Amino acid sequence: MNPTYSPEAAAYREKVRAFLAENLPADWRGTGALEGDELERFVDEWRSRLAASGYLAPGWPVEYGGGGLTALEQVIVAEEFAKAGVPTGGANDVFGIQMLGNTLLLFGTEEQKRHFLPRIISGDDRWCQGYSEPNAGSDLGNLGLRAELDGDQWILNGQKIWTSAGHLADHIFTLARTDATAPKHKGISFLLVDMRQPGVEVRPIKMMSGESEFNEVFYTDVVVPKENVVGGVNNGWAVAMGLLGFERGEAAATAPIRFQAELDRLVSLARERGMTDDPRVRQRLAWAHSKVQVMRFLGMRTLTRFLSGHHPGPEGAIFKVYWSEYHRLATELGVDLLGLDALVPVGRKPSSAFQTDDAGSPNSSMSWSMTFLNSRAGTIYAGSSEIQRNIIGEMVLGLPKEPRPA
Repeated sequence: MNPTYSPEAAAYREKVRAFLAENLPADWRGTGALEGDELERFVDEWRSRLAASGYLAPGWPVEYGGGGLTALEQVIVAEEFAKAGVPTGGANDVFGIQMLGNTLLLFGTEEQKRHFLPRIISGDDRWCQGYSEPNAGSDLGNLGLRAELDGDQWILNGQKIWTSAGHLADHIFTLARTDATAPKHKGISFLLVDMRQPGVEVRPIKMMSGESEFNEVFYTDVVVPKENVVGGVNNGWAVAMGLLGFERGEAAATAPIRFQAELDRLVSLARERGMTDDPRVRQRLAWAHSKVQVMRFLGMRTLTRFLSGHHPGPEGAIFKVYWSEYHRLATELGVDLLGLDALVPVGRKPSSAFQTDDAGSPNSSMSWSMTFLNSRAGTIYAGSSEIQRNIIGEMVLGLPKEPRPA
């Protein structure tokens, strides 16, 4: 269950560490030590350095602007960047590079690759994901966004919801129903949509943390050229499932590192508060330690399969359920340690509403309180825990489907 690191891999790891040492300040503590304009400037400059060195899209072929790295080299880059507390790209790159870019490499035409991939690397196109709808969240096959072919273009009408970073994007890859007469999983297509046109309306959704990471997106007679269908008309379900595998793949390498760093902060917080002698606190910290170790071994299993050429599949649901439900309880402990201070948060806000706060973040009431609130959404976004358990039962364990109501 341990991924094998050869002497050549160890040598490459030293190369990555040398790159980090050369390009980061000597007193670097992680992006969590930065905020506001300073953080934004660093991420922009860091992204440019990654693009120039081939680390921004390390697994893409060189001819499309990538690094051409092997699977093992990509894992090493992800691990070392997570340990150093630096991002593997900009805030939008999880959508543009990790999700859409890898999907285009697998399902896209040569024309689509030549046009879109360089624009993702340059940052000219900023992408978001249009999957969920008010009546098609967990049951994504129930989506109702309509796409009707009119000559050489598709006309879209309908709505998407829970669109992460939709207010910051200018393009959206979206699932639409292109054949209303086909079975619900068969009449869907994967479309690339320019949001800079009349008929696209983005409405931010206010979260309980006060932020608006999620959005509603409305389409009214939105135009999409017919060549912007990825993977073929009515084959969008296969493309969408392939993309979800890319969405969860890198987390196996980086999430255990991030959650371990957060646990170290949690132990420090207990020490600062003089609560490490409380047997109840010690029990909860021990529980958190055991869970992070299990997470590390789950990640190793996924990486071992990945390095042997196995593309992430339905077993990725195990990792998603595990980390998201762990995180709710771990952040509850953080808030409990803060006590009444958690009611009046002060300090730097987390720079993202997803998973842990950044490496190097202060042990402040703002960091823990906001991460606690954000963790509530972790069991819902990217597939709710209930649906993930169904996937595990049906597609991993081979159990019969749940009976449907009449």
